[in-house]
Amino acid sequence: MKKIFHSEWNYGHKILYLTIFLCSSLIAYYNFSKGFVMSSDSRLFSAWADDLIKLDFNLYLYYSQSTHINPNYIYSTPVILIALLKFFLGENWQNTFITINLLLVFFSFVIFSKSLLILKVRPLVISIGILILSLSVDLLVWPRYVLTDTIFSFLVVCLLYLIIKSIAKNQLDYLNFILIIILIFLTRPSSIAFILVALFFIIICKFQIKFTLKLISVCFVFLCIVTPFILALIYQLMETYLVDSPRADFLIKMIKKGMIIHDRPETWIDSPKSFFDVVCLYYFRFLFFFSPYAKDFSFIHFFLNSLHFLIVLLSISIWFVMCENNNQINKVLALILLIAFSVANFHSFTLIDYDWRYRYPIITPLLILFPLSIEIVLRRIYLKKF
Repeated sequence: MKKIFHSEWNYGHKILYLTIFLCSSLIAYYNFSKGFVMSSDSRLFSAWADDLIKLDFNLYLYYSQSTHINPNYIYSTPVILIALLKFFLGENWQNTFITINLLLVFFSFVIFSKSLLILKVRPLVISIGILILSLSVDLLVWPRYVLTDTIFSFLVVCLLYLIIKSIAKNQLDYLNFILIIILIFLTRPSSIAFILVALFFIIICKFQIKFTLKLISVCFVFLCIVTPFILALIYQLMETYLVDSPRADFLIKMIKKGMIIHDRPETWIDSPKSFFDVVCLYYFRFLFFFSPYAKDFSFIHFFLNSLHFLIVLLSISIWFVMCENNNQINKVLALILLIAFSVANFHSFTLIDYDWRYRYPIITPLLILFPLSIEIVLRRIYLKKF
């Protein structure tokens, strides 16, 4: 067993390649067996793609239209892709879209592995991480939907890889970084949370700050305490100055209803009567964003969600207890936690969908923590020569 987990074990990379192939193949088989799904958002994207085709792919004219509460360019990536598939493939475009989604799942596994290999995590440990990642309900559900989620999740993994590579090499690939940032921005509105974290983190790293356990812990405790108060203050400003804005009105009405999870009244609380009631509501939203349980989830769904939830908590606990003086690992962990924290608060302020699909893009980043934590344990073991 000791030989198998040694960093120089000869078969580690072969097992990793086999794991990536088998896991992505099983996920593809499961999604293909269920067939593609067109949701209400899928039909919107399809209609917008039809508009783009009618305009002869003239993006200027397309962006000049007003067909959604968000600007048309926000969804450029999926709409252009669907328009191209419809133009060249006709009625078979949905199956091709799902095939692209599943290819992106495969490449997400590859980039997941490359990110960890850069940090010198053992290939066998990465293989275990991919097996656990493959049990994600999100990977078993969303790739067959004609939605932005899988494309967006893949782009997030690419962005994370570029930042991890810059941490390890002390040099950022600015061209690819900017390209991925643009693609993320043009894929969905929640991209702003990821983009701001990426830019903030790159700037902070320029100051050569030592990422210690104490610094990371203090910062996150402070953010967890202060952020709901900031969101409640922004809500009050919206209520005062943005009453005529349809977007602001949409958010204000949800708060006044005491809404936690959209379309799940069992999660709602009493309508807030004071500033501190609004603060509490945002706290509840933040916590529910990570909830593994919903009333209509099957036992398997709940079990797999809970398994991942516990694995992430275990990974953070291992890092907290056995933290080495490794600035690279500490930076990566801080980055991933900051992404998860920012995305959770972004959706706490806007909307947490009833099926939690907005959580999908942070699943892969969060599960990077597991191989990292196991690597910390193994380095401690081999250092002490147990």
